[in-house]
Amino acid sequence: MIKVGFLGPRGTFSQEAAIKYINGRDGFCECPYSTMTDLIYAVDKDEVDEAVVPIENSIEGAVSVTLDMLATDVNLKIKGEIIIAVNQNFMVKKGTKTEDIKLILSHPQAIGQCRKYLDSKFPAAAIKYVYSTAEAAREVSEGEGDMGAIGPLTAAGVYNLEVIDRAIQDNFNNLTRFVIISKKGGERKQRNKTSIVFSTANKPGSLYRILDIFNLLDINMTRIESRPVKDKLGSYIFFVDLNGHIEEDNVRDALTMVKRKTSFYKFLGSYPEYVLEE
Repeated sequence: MIKVGFLGPRGTFSQEAAIKYINGRDGFCECPYSTMTDLIYAVDKDEVDEAVVPIENSIEGAVSVTLDMLATDVNLKIKGEIIIAVNQNFMVKKGTKTEDIKLILSHPQAIGQCRKYLDSKFPAAAIKYVYSTAEAAREVSEGEGDMGAIGPLTAAGVYNLEVIDRAIQDNFNNLTRFVIISKKGGERKQRNKTSIVFSTANKPGSLYRILDIFNLLDINMTRIESRPVKDKLGSYIFFVDLNGHIEEDNVRDALTMVKRKTSFYKFLGSYPEYVLEE
């Protein structure tokens, strides 16, 4: 049995990503962890075989704890990626009518993402913030039938709730990218990505000279993210995603040159690129 960890509790968008990654395959099971740190260390300590962890969101940006731990705390590889749409849904205990709703529960971020819907449909309802959308769903399932929760469809299934309205968020371009981390690397497919992290000498043009390597070898850089070095003010490490696989000659040659010209370098993995459905 292949154990796949995700950021719990059950009923979160992270579980939704894990379910999408497993995709009904036999021999897999999902294992929730309460914190991102515990989740990533669980792979490092062989408590689980793989973990599905968020790495960036189209609105909120990078997930810093994921980047920092992959750079410095563990020696794990990215073997794949999954992108899911963050669709918020309004859920109630079965039998509850919309006119009965007096209290609405969810994580503060989810409430903020659905402000227009709440103002138009439930202007008189009170709002209660809880630590996760899954917790909101659990409280509604155990309540008196006068409450509603906002969260993913996964939570409705876990807590046996009725979904009254789907995709109620104000912004419909809210996407979260998850990566699958493991001690093993990813397979090479027709379309691939490669992720690395590095730091440069604190000299004029140092970063430019590194990035120019990709330009000279005609490699498309799809993302760059900087993070501060934890033990030194004013120093940074850079996370870069590239199109291509390390087994391709131009990618391998580029990474060899980058490694020679950086003060710190770490290969995070080559893996199949996830293609969003139209």
